[in-house]
Amino acid sequence: MKLKLSEIFFSIQGEGPLVGMPSLFFRLYGCNLRCSWCDTPYAREPHPFFEKKVEELIQYWRENFPRIPYVVLTGGEPLMQEGAIPFLEALVFHGAKPLLETNGSLPLKDVPKEVLIVMDLKPPSSGMEEFNLYENLHYLTLKDAVKFVLKDKKDFDWAIDTIIKWRLLEKTQVFFSPAHPFMSASHLAGLILETRLPIRLQVQLHKMLGLK
Repeated sequence: MKLKLSEIFFSIQGEGPLVGMPSLFFRLYGCNLRCSWCDTPYAREPHPFFEKKVEELIQYWRENFPRIPYVVLTGGEPLMQEGAIPFLEALVFHGAKPLLETNGSLPLKDVPKEVLIVMDLKPPSSGMEEFNLYENLHYLTLKDAVKFVLKDKKDFDWAIDTIIKWRLLEKTQVFFSPAHPFMSASHLAGLILETRLPIRLQVQLHKMLGLK
């Protein structure tokens, strides 16, 4: 089984529960959404891609990064591809600690329970709010995370209402990230502090360090 990829790279994980950890990234090609502030448009049409077999990707990880257990499937939207789940299963089988970054619009029911999931919920400013698949929240645990990328106060208020409605803080970790360049991290931090809720601010550490 083959996967379409935009790029493969080794870097510091800049977001989510594994922030700061050296990780191997497989950026899968293609996305079913078109967020207004997307920061990876090169991972979808009409930009180029290449193909690799799942076995080749496993071999690449084991030969080049044998002491790095953290392997990230990101995109685009990884779950668009039929081979994404078999790839995650193979990573688990071979002793990796996979992380799936998903836009939250496609079902998570077949993702192996060992996989750490970071799932987006798209706010109004994205233009993609209608595609949020809320039933996916039932598959998340305290090891996983929901990520909100927020452009303005309207997005922020929507995110707080969503957290309360779905009792997210009882189910999983919650991260707020500012949509660059529309909201500053310091402004978002102030809004979070006002709520007195255990929401984690994330600021894309890899970009601050000048890394991919």
